[in-house]
Amino acid sequence: MNLDIPDFQSARILIIGDLMLDRYWTGTAQRISPEAPVPVVQVDGIMDRPGGAGNVALNVAALGAQCTLLAIVGNDENGRALCDQLEKGGVQARIHRVDGFGTITKLRVLSHNQQLIRLDFEDSPVPESDVLTDWLDELIADHDMVVLSDYGKGTLTHVEEWIGRCRKAGKKTIVDPKGRNFDRYCGASLMTPNLREFQEVVGECHGEQEIYSRALQLIRRVGLDGLLVTRGEAGMSLVSAQGEALHIPAQAREVFDVTGAGDTVIATLAAVLATGTGLEWAVRLSNLAAGVTVAKPGSATVSVPELKRASHAQRDGHGMMTESELLQAVTEARASGESIVMTNGCFDILHAGHVHYLNQAAQLGDRLVVAVNTDETVRALKGEDRPVNGLESRMAVLAGLVAVDWVVPFAEQTPERLIGKIKPDYLVKGGDNSPDSIPGAQCVTEAGGQVMVLDYVEGRSTTNIIHRIREDEQ
Repeated sequence: MNLDIPDFQSARILIIGDLMLDRYWTGTAQRISPEAPVPVVQVDGIMDRPGGAGNVALNVAALGAQCTLLAIVGNDENGRALCDQLEKGGVQARIHRVDGFGTITKLRVLSHNQQLIRLDFEDSPVPESDVLTDWLDELIADHDMVVLSDYGKGTLTHVEEWIGRCRKAGKKTIVDPKGRNFDRYCGASLMTPNLREFQEVVGECHGEQEIYSRALQLIRRVGLDGLLVTRGEAGMSLVSAQGEALHIPAQAREVFDVTGAGDTVIATLAAVLATGTGLEWAVRLSNLAAGVTVAKPGSATVSVPELKRASHAQRDGHGMMTESELLQAVTEARASGESIVMTNGCFDILHAGHVHYLNQAAQLGDRLVVAVNTDETVRALKGEDRPVNGLESRMAVLAGLVAVDWVVPFAEQTPERLIGKIKPDYLVKGGDNSPDSIPGAQCVTEAGGQVMVLDYVEGRSTTNIIHRIREDEQ
């Protein structure tokens, strides 16, 4: 399924929640302390990043939506650092700074991208204040959607009152809950607990059917429009007040760090729904966004180009594309600084030589494009008894290889026209070719790219395989 990505520029999201500073100390750990059996980290980098509701806001802003954050911090150095980071991230922040209150700070020490320890500095609960209610009343009419991000620090003391004010104003609310009392979120449009949080309230669930039945009971008791349970590697389960259910498998190819994945989910949900897109589509896109962010270290955001590439990667056909789809995908990849490698061929019967060659090609850049001859051009090149496998089959097998990102057909005798449109950073062919004779080489070099001939595995060819099969049949 190729998920269309909406235009987020007109979406306006109001976020209220617990704001904290995520601070990272990074360095190398090459020895054990003589004082205790702990690693010694030579700190060589410090990074500050908004956490909690701040990370939700950064994720909304990264999609290009308009975002306003209401929160409380201490009137201290860490509070000022938070405000600076939010401004740099494109978030409009209304921050109430409180004297004598220490801004909640989480310090993580990392070495070689591994978290060694986390130290929390917090004065809980967050001081109560009517200023957030006043700001909500002032700003609610100018926003499409309200997100309530609860980390259990005390900012959302008046959450039920705020949900009521949002409903009265005709604004939908999405809640990321905390604690065992979900009744305090009565009347919310949608709630997004993770599986552990959900089971702490409803009890342990064994399978999707039990998640569904207990979610429906909770929805009816609390008066929600729907409930989305995020289930880690098991994906997501959406249940509506009407009893409809949608279970979506996880989309992550590689899980690096799950920190902040829930923030990405609720931010993407809100931004998509604020464009007028339906709930099912919003959930699918949020699932896609979560798959992108867990492949990154620490709390991370997802950009529109990244979301589009993930959408292309998950479409039916596993990377099989039309020419127009490929051109869009290449444009988006280049916008994110990725390099393009391109090759072409018939790939009639895929063998070890092909796999070796394609693995080599993939290592040259970030994205490997394989252009495949149509059946008609294979016959013109190889004879009337070829191809053995039709175009769809050949493309599907190539698209299933880990090394290959995108597969596209071409109907001309050579792919020179297509290569001229793509202008890859690297144009590659196997070792039985001369660089000067490779179609499209001139336009690639003129555009600043490189033409390369890769190793050829001796004794491996489709023609030889077919010949041996025919000899065995005689």
